[in-house]
Amino acid sequence: MRKPILVTGGNGRFAKVLKKKNKELNLKFFSKKELNILNLKSIEKCIIKNKPDMIIHTAGLSRPMNQHESNISKSIDLNIIGTANLVKICQKFKIKIIYFSTNYVYECTKGNYKETDGIKPINNYGLSKMGGEASVLMYKNSLVLRIQMTEKPFAHKKAYTNLYSNYIFHEDVALMLPKLINRFGIINVGGKAKSAYSFAKTHNKNTIKAKKTEIGYPLKQTMNLKKLKRVLN
Repeated sequence: MRKPILVTGGNGRFAKVLKKKNKELNLKFFSKKELNILNLKSIEKCIIKNKPDMIIHTAGLSRPMNQHESNISKSIDLNIIGTANLVKICQKFKIKIIYFSTNYVYECTKGNYKETDGIKPINNYGLSKMGGEASVLMYKNSLVLRIQMTEKPFAHKKAYTNLYSNYIFHEDVALMLPKLINRFGIINVGGKAKSAYSFAKTHNKNTIKAKKTEIGYPLKQTMNLKKLKRVLN
């Protein structure tokens, strides 16, 4: 049997779906109490005990987005320092790390961003995930997945007609993972580019139209998925 793959953020939204949808990989899920990414000794102890082949790092701070503005210390700790700690231990034990990042690392002003395009986050969430990416990419035995995941069904009653992205459900990403984990570098991961409203309407006919008018909000979040398609095919 293949060595186990450790999953951080074992109680998170995606991890709960991954437990149900992916039986192909030998996954072991760890909560904050079992594997504290802010404690190097906690990480090392978990590695020594479980002898994993790699770590899938899904733990971190995401939404609500405003918490990255109101509590930057927490954002820095969980998305930057915690990720850097994992990279340090992975390097020490020669273990691969797979980092769940976001399309928010792109500037989100023109869309269709390739993995080779420059990154320029326009909010603290994107900056915090970019900080995590920086440490991961310093370590060559790594993979960064830039993803725009969401729950199924779509979690909101309203959806924006002028926000374009590559929304994809947790379930779909879980099924893709076996074909992704052996890759290296950066891969954009998502579904077909469309407005948030078009995506939500497909799965919930009662979704209400809305328009985002906030200045500086990332409205053109779409990514180029050619690399992903090559990997999956």
